Amino acid sequence: MTVSWILRCVECGAEHDGVELRYRCDCGGTLDVEHTFPHHLTRELFDARLGSPDALDRSGVWRFRELVLPLDREHIVTRGEGATWMYDAPSVARWTGLASLRLKHEGENPTGSFKDRGMTAGISMARRLGMTRVAVASTGNTSASAASYAAIAGMRAFVIIPDGQIAYGKLSQALAYGARTLQIRGDFDDAMRLVQEICDREGIYLLNSINPFRIEGQKGIGFEILQDLGWEPPDWIVLPGGNLGNNTAIAKAMEEALSLGLIDRLPRIAVIQAAGANPLYKAWHGDGTLVPVKADTIATAIKIGNPVSFTKSLTRVRRSNGVVEQVTDAEILEAKAHVDAAGIGAEPASCATVAGLRKLVAAGVIGADETVIGVLTGNVLKDPGVVVDYHRSDAPHANRPIPVDANYDAIKRALVR
Repeated sequence: MTVSWILRCVECGAEHDGVELRYRCDCGGTLDVEHTFPHHLTRELFDARLGSPDALDRSGVWRFRELVLPLDREHIVTRGEGATWMYDAPSVARWTGLASLRLKHEGENPTGSFKDRGMTAGISMARRLGMTRVAVASTGNTSASAASYAAIAGMRAFVIIPDGQIAYGKLSQALAYGARTLQIRGDFDDAMRLVQEICDREGIYLLNSINPFRIEGQKGIGFEILQDLGWEPPDWIVLPGGNLGNNTAIAKAMEEALSLGLIDRLPRIAVIQAAGANPLYKAWHGDGTLVPVKADTIATAIKIGNPVSFTKSLTRVRRSNGVVEQVTDAEILEAKAHVDAAGIGAEPASCATVAGLRKLVAAGVIGADETVIGVLTGNVLKDPGVVVDYHRSDAPHANRPIPVDANYDAIKRALVR
């Protein structure tokens, strides 16, 4: 197979071979996949695949394979990821102050989060390189996805998670799919440091978003949003930020679509961080320097204080004329109550999107009549403990369960109360 891409350092610009086994440049900078795209890529090509029975065309990643990672078919490992629904959400729109709002729900991926899009590309590249063992550090969703895709590919998976800081809805998946799961006495940033060292020294393939091919798979969210909208870019794409690979990927997708003439303008990107895990927000409103923080938030999927995709993220948010906002845990839970009550549902980190969107509309940064796509990154069942605790509390939107006697009259009284 002729390789049509290189790896380029985002810090010093150095080029590296596209299939060299590395995750960083010699200078320490992270890497971008830089493609040489064929000339025949059109909207019509990708739209024609929507009605195809081919497994690759049905995937919301491999449908765009020329834009993502043009591997030989024998190397591709897919679970039919992507093809997630975009919901009209009028009640959530009203709460945020928008005239209309659509929510792209990445929690409808096979393992319940957007991570599957990056994982199909990462695990496929692992197969292309002949790797048999893979590893990740994770707050939950990445471990679930890596364990699943590794099992399908016949690879051994290892996951390193923070002890006592992972939702059971996520941990259960990693265990069920057979990954060897190590709970360290530390936080995610400790796990990330250790997994990089282990992979380097033991010859295990690293599948965190520092792996540039993970980012390529996650570009599928951006391309699919454009296809959902008939290739008319929205004014804004709003999404949560943790390790910052997802907003990096979506912004990269938009830049590449523009360069190929698939769209005629860039949407603006808004990244929403939890106030207790906000290094990008602080850098955005400061001098642009990453200062790691000790992460503390109920939104475990974005509970990351030292994001590996920081430079890529900051650069691309700026290029999109975007913004970075932060929200408190209380604001996240209030937003979650509205997303859940709309019948859509999402994990807490996803709902940072909606909480941040409300703040940006109130501040006049996003206009009430602008076209906005909010990205929900994980399924509502990823963190059921948070849901139950909220609705058993005295929170303003709590839907508390009502204890009643086991007889008809008691049930009737409760129904009409």
